[in-house]
Amino acid sequence: MAIRNLKQFSQTQRPKPWPLFFSSSSNDASESLVTDVVSILTHHRSKSRWSNLRLACPNGIDPVEFSQITLHLKNKPQLALRFFLWTKTKSLCHHTLASYSSIIHLLARARLSSHAYDLIRTAIRASELNDDQNHRFDSLPLNLFETLVKTYRDSGSAPLVFDLLIKACLDSKKIDPSIEIVRMLLSRGISPKFSTLNSLISRVCRSRGVDEGYAIYREFFRLDEEKNEISKRGFGFRVTPNVHTYNELMLCCYQEGLVDRMEEIWREMRCKPNAYSYSVLMAGFCEQGRMGDAEKLWEEMRNEEMEPDVVSYNTIIGGFCKIGDVGRAEEFFREMALAGVGTTASTYEHLVKGYCNVGDVDSAVLVYKDMSRRDLRPDASTLDVMLRLLCDKGRVQEALEFVTCAVGKFELIPREESYEALIKGLCFEGRMEEALKVQAEMVGKGFQPNSEIYGAFIDGYIRQGKEEMAGVLRKEMLQTQMQCQ
Repeated sequence: MAIRNLKQFSQTQRPKPWPLFFSSSSNDASESLVTDVVSILTHHRSKSRWSNLRLACPNGIDPVEFSQITLHLKNKPQLALRFFLWTKTKSLCHHTLASYSSIIHLLARARLSSHAYDLIRTAIRASELNDDQNHRFDSLPLNLFETLVKTYRDSGSAPLVFDLLIKACLDSKKIDPSIEIVRMLLSRGISPKFSTLNSLISRVCRSRGVDEGYAIYREFFRLDEEKNEISKRGFGFRVTPNVHTYNELMLCCYQEGLVDRMEEIWREMRCKPNAYSYSVLMAGFCEQGRMGDAEKLWEEMRNEEMEPDVVSYNTIIGGFCKIGDVGRAEEFFREMALAGVGTTASTYEHLVKGYCNVGDVDSAVLVYKDMSRRDLRPDASTLDVMLRLLCDKGRVQEALEFVTCAVGKFELIPREESYEALIKGLCFEGRMEEALKVQAEMVGKGFQPNSEIYGAFIDGYIRQGKEEMAGVLRKEMLQTQMQCQ
């Protein structure tokens, strides 16, 4: 259906006159050149091919001739691509959007997606290609789209070409042309792939906000149009969102903290949610501490005979740890192990932080050590929480050993707060030499001593009766503060 619509689209969009690359040339010399080049390309060995080609076209090749040659090579896409690159390298052809379209169509037809995509990226960034005549737009991507449409049918191309064009526009941060291209395709009853539409909606959400992304989503899927209105406009066609569409929208809402909007999207979902759908909405509930709602969603997922994955488990474990219910989090942790779902660093980090938040340092240490034995790399923030709690509990030596292990085993760079907690703890215990070593390491990592660290050293020296050293540090601290002002 889509291919037939595209063929009709290419016919209805063709202006007259249009110098299509597949039309026969009235110039006998040009026809002879095309024949000779095709013969050399298809029958000569690679060693002699390119030198003979140079002799056959001493004055170069014009874009129409190139496109005619490409059409003859439609069953040899790799050879056609080498020929195109050769004409560019040798500056033998001043390529236009039409000649680019010919090779792009050929590559898309052969499912050589990466090569077609690369040429599209080149075409939409080459300003010299916008000097073609008979184009309606000021935008290169839209002009390329127009040319691809006009040449689609006779190239025997594939709908993939338009998905690649939209992807290239998005990757080049050309969002408005991407939207217009989708609109023009949909207006003719032609839909890009779901993955393409979802990527575009997601990109709009992230760059322009959820409201605009949501509006584009409703427009593309015609959610605000009645069936009779669609018929009036002549479009007996509507694309239905898939689960990935809703997941992308909910994820964007979650990242902006719009949990109410996530619930709206969940209620209007027109397909069965998957495990990721449940995980995203649960994450929103967990972020707000709504663990009752999160558990209801968990039960609903199990009732649907949907097995939770590692993301689901990490989400609900993190939610319970955040509100201080580490016991309930441990229950899900044990269930996770029984279900054979592999744990990740995030699983352990949630538990470590959960135990630290409730002041259970021994349990936090046990979980952290288990994590380390499994060679799961902790985040610097997890190490920071651990060190501060250990130092607060007077277990400075243990904290120092944790830092040494994290740096040596995982090449982890402690945060400034970690160094500060260690220095304070060492100074409080009167271990000034060790505190100085930690402070030197801290400076080596790019962190400068602040008033809290100066204060810890001053207090430590005073307790040792070293008033002179404390006075020197006071002066140094004041000078540093004045320089920062």
